[in-house]
Amino acid sequence: MTVTLVPKVNSDRLNRSIAQLAEIGKLPGGGVSRVAFTQADLLARQLVQSWMIEAGMAVRIDAAGNIIGRYAGLKEGAALATGSYIDTVPVAGRYDGVLGVLAGIEVVKILNENNLRLEHPIEVIVFTDEECSVIGCKAMAGNINSDPEDYRRRDGTPIQACLELIDGNWSQIATAKRNSEEIAAFVELHVEQASILESTGTEIGIVKGIVGQYRYGVTVTGRPNHAGATPMNMRQDALVAAVQMVLTVNRIGTETPGEQVATVGYLKVSPNAVNIVPGRVEFALDLRDLSQTHLDESIGQMKREFKAIATATETQVEIAQKLHVLPTIAAPQIQKTIRQVCQELGMSYTYLASRAGHDAQEIGRFTEMGMIFVPSRCGISHAEDEYTSPEQCTQGANVLLQTFLKLDWFYK
Repeated sequence: MTVTLVPKVNSDRLNRSIAQLAEIGKLPGGGVSRVAFTQADLLARQLVQSWMIEAGMAVRIDAAGNIIGRYAGLKEGAALATGSYIDTVPVAGRYDGVLGVLAGIEVVKILNENNLRLEHPIEVIVFTDEECSVIGCKAMAGNINSDPEDYRRRDGTPIQACLELIDGNWSQIATAKRNSEEIAAFVELHVEQASILESTGTEIGIVKGIVGQYRYGVTVTGRPNHAGATPMNMRQDALVAAVQMVLTVNRIGTETPGEQVATVGYLKVSPNAVNIVPGRVEFALDLRDLSQTHLDESIGQMKREFKAIATATETQVEIAQKLHVLPTIAAPQIQKTIRQVCQELGMSYTYLASRAGHDAQEIGRFTEMGMIFVPSRCGISHAEDEYTSPEQCTQGANVLLQTFLKLDWFYK
């Protein structure tokens, strides 16, 4: 189906709003610091809510503190939803998360200014604390742990107090759960946070899915001993064993067919002295892939090889899972719709996997989801020099607008 194009988003207004929001929590180096539940985060939330109301949306805050702006449709029922987050890491740029929220508001503003309503309501959602606890999207997906201690802030502040600051309510957190009868589809616009689009000169990334993340803590135990007096053939060197395991991780990640990435980014050696044979090594393993089957096969192979290395080096190895996030595949129909929009708008596109986590990953566990990526300069994110051009932000917002128009027809 070909949809008659409505006026495009207002590029100047969209990019002004990005710049204006970046003034809240602005750092001397030009970056932004709006850690969730801080005063800067509270001010930003107030500003975004005012923009939602100006766009013609009714605004509410659920028990998880998620801000939900709703633009009524011609019919009641399940909404087409979009959004992201506006909290940041301690030193951040101005686009990560923010683009998805402000583009969603801009889409609604354009519809409202042109007296247009879709069959479905539109919801623009600001998810709570995406950069730390991810409590907003997890609560909406019904994946919240019952123990509030799991969400205590790093400074010791209990999550109950944090949610009170933003009109949330921990005791009612279960009421934030949504389902597919309330949200028919969720499409999130986001900067890529990698350099694939920029390096290939591609304007739009159509996300195939968000990778699963498996993390393990590995402990290798040998025997500490004198570095000078202990013959080489009589050592139980934990570091020698651990290094072989690290190389195994890299080899499996590199040589196995697929789209996986495998990383060892943390290593602790004990006693960590120049004249002592290492007796204990701890390292952390991060494995990501879009295929859960492939993830399970890869970690199974790593475990087998780790045990063989331990036997050969006369050491012991313990492997403990620390994180188990399953992949979420983008709905084929949403991917197809984004492709059709790119073709109609004359924009280049490619399919890719998201290797970073997003709110859409949790929302996609109860309804159909998709994601639109726009380029990030040099792939930089979570840094002050994060940058996506005004033109690229506008292109992403226009793709989001036209995608909603097509999905409105599809989900009738």
